[in-house]
Amino acid sequence: MIAQLVHLLGYDFVQHAIEAGVVIAIVSGVVSRFVVARNMAFAVHALAELGFTGSAGAILLGVSPVLGLLTGTLITALFIGALGVRVRERDAVVGVVMAFGLGLGVLFLSLYQGFATQAFSILFGTITGVSSGDVALLVTIGIVTLLALAVVYRPLTFATVDPEVAEARGVPVGLLAVVFLVIMAAAVAEAVQVVGVLLILTLLITPGATAERLTAAPGRATAYSIAIALFSVLGGILLSLLTDLPVSFFVTALSFACYLLGRFAVGPLLVGRERSRGGLRQDASATAE
Repeated sequence: MIAQLVHLLGYDFVQHAIEAGVVIAIVSGVVSRFVVARNMAFAVHALAELGFTGSAGAILLGVSPVLGLLTGTLITALFIGALGVRVRERDAVVGVVMAFGLGLGVLFLSLYQGFATQAFSILFGTITGVSSGDVALLVTIGIVTLLALAVVYRPLTFATVDPEVAEARGVPVGLLAVVFLVIMAAAVAEAVQVVGVLLILTLLITPGATAERLTAAPGRATAYSIAIALFSVLGGILLSLLTDLPVSFFVTALSFACYLLGRFAVGPLLVGRERSRGGLRQDASATAE
C-alpha cells in the first residue's frame, strides 16, 4: 500500500491535488472558526448554492464555471450583506436570496442545450482534476483571502465576541459583517473544489466547530481548525487514491470523526486542563497579593 501511494505521488495530477488541498484547507480552517463563532452556517450553505447558480450561468455564456462560481458567491455575499447585516434579519434574507438564486440556476440549466457536466461536477468536487493553472488561481485567491482576514482579524474578533460593546466603542460592526461575507464567499469558492456544493459545510463548519470543543482561546482555536482541515483534506485525497472512492466522502468522514473525538474524548480533557491552569494562575495571583 505504501509503495502504491509513493508511486501515485509521482503523478502531476496527484501533486496538483495535494497543493490545492493544502491551500484550501488553510483558508477553510481560518474562516471556519469565525463562521461557527458568528453562527453563519446557513449563509455558507446559501453561498455554495448560489455559487452553483453562477457556474450554471457561466456555462450558458461559454466561460469558465470556476469564474462563475466565484462571481456567484461574491454577488450573493454582497446581497446578503446589504440586505441583512443584523443577526435577527440575516437568516430571513439568506433564505430569500437563496430561493431566488436557485430559481435562476434551474433556468440557466434548462436553457443550456448541451450536457452541463462541468456544473454538475461542482456539486461533488473535482480536486483530483485541477491543473497547474487552477492551483495558481487557488493560491492567488487564498493569499488575498488570508490577507483580507488578517487586516480585519482584531476588530472582527472583537465584533464576534461582543458585538454590542464593539459597536459602542466605534468598531464598524456592519461593515465588518459585509467584509467577512465576502471573505466567506472566496473561501466557499475554494472549498467547493474539494467537497462540492452539496458537502461544503464539512470544511466551512466542522473544523471550527471541533476547534471550539478543544479550546476557548481564539488563537489556539484557529490553529486547531487549520490542523483539522488539513488532516481531513489531505487524508481524504490519499485515501481516495488508494481506494478509488470519492474524495468528498473521506473528507466528510475524517472531519466528522475529528468532531466526535473533539466533543466526547479529547475536548473535555483539553478544556479541563485549560481551566485548571487558569485556576492555578488565579491562585498564584491571590497568593502574591
